[in-house]
Amino acid sequence: MIFIVVKFPVKPEAAEEFPEHVAEFTAATRAEPGNKWFEWSRNIEDPHEYVLVEAFDDDAAEAHVNSEHFQRFVNGPISEVLTATPKIISRQIDGDDWDEMGEISVS
Repeated sequence: MIFIVVKFPVKPEAAEEFPEHVAEFTAATRAEPGNKWFEWSRNIEDPHEYVLVEAFDDDAAEAHVNSEHFQRFVNGPISEVLTATPKIISRQIDGDDWDEMGEISVS
């Protein structure tokens, strides 16, 4: 699977409404064939940073970046609410879902 984490530095005045800016893109991506998950979180130490954790089947990531909704998102007004270019880690990894953490066991 392709595992991706992206950090989005958001302008303070746009931080509360940021989920609205990405809602359409999020829904369209989650509906893509081969999308495993597409989850947003807000950094608890920096409320002006949102973190996107996403995963795709190995052959689905390319279709994602070539999709109309992806192109509309990256070429649209999203840059107007960011303070800098997002940072990304994108790796192909073994597996196709989350594993349980071995160090903590909840029964």
